[in-house]
Amino acid sequence: MRLDLIRSTLAATAAALVALGSAHAQQGVTDTEIVVGDILPLSGPPALLGAAHNLGVKVAIAEANAAGGINGRKLRLISEDDGYVVSRTLAGVRKLVTSDKVFALTSLSGTAQGQAALPLVRELGVPVMSTISIFEELYKPVSKNVFSIGGDHELGAKALVAALADRFPGKKWAIVSQNDEYGEKVREGFEEVVKQKKLNVVSNQIYKKGQVDFSSEMLKVKQAGAEILLAGGVLGENAAMAKELERQGHKIPFGTTYVSRVNALLGLMGTAAENLYSVDFVALEDTPRGAAMMDLARKHLTEDEFKKVNRYTFTGYAGAKTMFEAFKRCGKALTWDCTIKQLDSLKDFDTGVTTPVSFTPTSHFSGPAFTFVRADLAAKKFVPVN
Repeated sequence: MRLDLIRSTLAATAAALVALGSAHAQQGVTDTEIVVGDILPLSGPPALLGAAHNLGVKVAIAEANAAGGINGRKLRLISEDDGYVVSRTLAGVRKLVTSDKVFALTSLSGTAQGQAALPLVRELGVPVMSTISIFEELYKPVSKNVFSIGGDHELGAKALVAALADRFPGKKWAIVSQNDEYGEKVREGFEEVVKQKKLNVVSNQIYKKGQVDFSSEMLKVKQAGAEILLAGGVLGENAAMAKELERQGHKIPFGTTYVSRVNALLGLMGTAAENLYSVDFVALEDTPRGAAMMDLARKHLTEDEFKKVNRYTFTGYAGAKTMFEAFKRCGKALTWDCTIKQLDSLKDFDTGVTTPVSFTPTSHFSGPAFTFVRADLAAKKFVPVN
């Protein structure tokens, strides 16, 4: 009798420990709901990127919920606005995971913000999908719970510069990039192609993030005799550079990474975008896959929300859809460990807007191919370069 009592006590204790571990791993999950979190800039100039990305996550959630949810559970999103400020990113991540107790994160905001938050999310252990801004530290070395889809900024710069060098051989180059982690990645990619293709660089400048007047920098570009420019800004800075070059009568081929591959940039640049080139890893809006995504967004977003849709809506959707596929494969027993295990074994998953996504336990980065594109001013959009 005493032995039976001891066995019963041990079994109850073991069950309690298992339940305690499961409760921790399954935070944000009930019988009817899965709560996910988003941290990104929803205010200020970077909101053109962050708000659009957030809408992509909302579209993926609406699509899943309209189909009955994931294994009977409906998805709910809690979003935090970091304003593109590192300290707010850290506070927002901690709030989402420890206070709101979300099950997973579908964003880590921008480059500097993601770099600052990476140690924290590694410590917390929550599954993370990063697609809005990709940098090497996200996936090298591999973090057990962090996955990335998209173009690393360095790889994006390399693809763009190589494509421009082939299209405009023998030209004198200039690069003007901002003084932060993103600008550094752009410079690294640029310099690698410079060495490979022996490009002639006549002007190399770094500006302060948030700068609005580029008259001095563009004058130096002109005086150096540069015939092609790589702009390592985000949006407003790139537009200001292009317009200043036009004002100085020095309109030359002008490259920006996929960060600026939004049609709104063409409106900011006006006729200065005549020689604008970029690359991207998501479908262009008027391709068959892009058009299908636009139709899906129109179906699930309000009219005002739909006006904010751009390429970042596509990245938000791709990342969330990939994360939700892992949830689906876990069945009813949804845990952090299962989610990570399913992502580790994901192979050739079709997001609908990128090339197929694959991960392994030793590679948490799925880098799709880049498409070389140019601005079409008449159509006010980007089109593939033939």
